[in-house]
Amino acid sequence: MTRTARHPAGPTSRPDLDEGFARLSEPYRRELLAHCYRMLGSIHDAEDAVQETYLQAWRGYGDFEGRSSLRTWLYRIATRACLKAMESAGRRPLPSGLGGPSDDADDGVGGRLLETPWLEPAPDALLGVDTATVVESRESIRLAFVAALQHLPGRQRAVLILRDVLAWRADEVADLLDTSTAAVNSALQRARAQLHQIAPTEDGVAEPTDPDRRALVDRYATAFENADLDALTEVLTDDTIWEMPPIPTWYAGRESVVRFLARRILAPGDYRLIPTRANGQPAFGSYALRDGVYQPHSLQVLTVTAEGISRVVAFLDAELFALCGLPAVLDADGGGTGSGEVKAPGGAAASGSATDGSGLPVSRGARCFT
Repeated sequence: MTRTARHPAGPTSRPDLDEGFARLSEPYRRELLAHCYRMLGSIHDAEDAVQETYLQAWRGYGDFEGRSSLRTWLYRIATRACLKAMESAGRRPLPSGLGGPSDDADDGVGGRLLETPWLEPAPDALLGVDTATVVESRESIRLAFVAALQHLPGRQRAVLILRDVLAWRADEVADLLDTSTAAVNSALQRARAQLHQIAPTEDGVAEPTDPDRRALVDRYATAFENADLDALTEVLTDDTIWEMPPIPTWYAGRESVVRFLARRILAPGDYRLIPTRANGQPAFGSYALRDGVYQPHSLQVLTVTAEGISRVVAFLDAELFALCGLPAVLDADGGGTGSGEVKAPGGAAASGSATDGSGLPVSRGARCFT
């Protein structure tokens, strides 16, 4: 590793150390958050790991001798914090990682598995990702990639991320994990093979150009808001997938997905979609019309290919709206009000409302996915 500047010779006061640490370490916070998110699959757990990383680094900064760069040192602490956190946590799947798709889109979707630690999306704003970010960087936080990482044991996951995403040398990874270079290379081969087996089609997926992507995403939003099933059919790929964590039921294939949506988007105006971004992908905050206002329903994260929209993961978690900077509610005209704290969807059913298979309320004017 490259040797960098040490602390100035002679005694240094704690306030000076604190000021120096904050100034030098803060620029790495977002990329460390992305690293911890890849490791853990949860933006909340990743934020906790970053906090732990900075706490440990602050405590040890006075003894930091500069044998590596500050960035490398922080990554070492963060990776070890993630590995420790993973010891008491299971992998975070998407519904498609638990079993096969439903073969009957006309059945109820069933209840939510709240005890399952599901994969979480990561808002681009938190990770410092935008449309100008290089494709390679965006791909390293895509939902499909992070979901595939969840199938790897902790140390294999760390090796693959450090070697293939962050481009660390094998000897650097070996030093971090207290193992040999040969063991690192072996772990990397096994991790690559398992990822290829889990998601063999993810590499080299053709993406549309930015103008084409924007046009396709706009067509999807318009079709969804207008309950235009024909238009939705046109923008979805033949093998499209629809998932709704924390509900384990999911659907595969354009016909199944459209048939499922047909039973839940009954009229124009049932939903409003507000654009945002997550995991380097287009996303929407979906609001359902209830009691005269649009309330948070799901964060839809889209996978867009040159052929169309190949996957929609609709996260049924209202807390994600605040993380994405989305309005707490929309009025009947679609205008946003409030921010941060949002009312969780799926509260007690109003008098006279129907319920879907999950037991959640379905208003007469707009049936929700759940």
